[in-house]
Amino acid sequence: MLAADKLQLQSAMKQQATALKEKEFNLHHSNLMTVGTQAAVLAGLDITMFIEFNPPHDGAWEADMKLIPRAIKFIYYIMIVAAFCSNMLVVSHTTVLSVLGAGLALRGPDGSMMTATDGLYEERASVFKIFGYGLGCT
Repeated sequence: MLAADKLQLQSAMKQQATALKEKEFNLHHSNLMTVGTQAAVLAGLDITMFIEFNPPHDGAWEADMKLIPRAIKFIYYIMIVAAFCSNMLVVSHTTVLSVLGAGLALRGPDGSMMTATDGLYEERASVFKIFGYGLGCT
């Protein structure tokens, strides 16, 4: 009887721990999906900024200042391309984390919910850092 109670208590504790990890997984998953969605919108904005940029011709500047508009355009295009690449990296990273993390959590072996949750938590720092780069460059 005592062994059965002990086994039942261990089983209940394991279920509660898994339920708690599931809530944590859902929190990290929804946060990453929100950041991925925002990065996709920013990537679209970056493409629009890249295409629609119409600076005045270099001839509008005085002869001794011809390098200034070229340098400004160069910096602008570098920043937009960096922003687009960062945002697309965030979109792809969050997509892969969503698909593989959920698959591991639901279909993995015993304890895979804990592994998937911990993996999402570890990867979120790099996703947020890259998203910050993309947001800053935009």
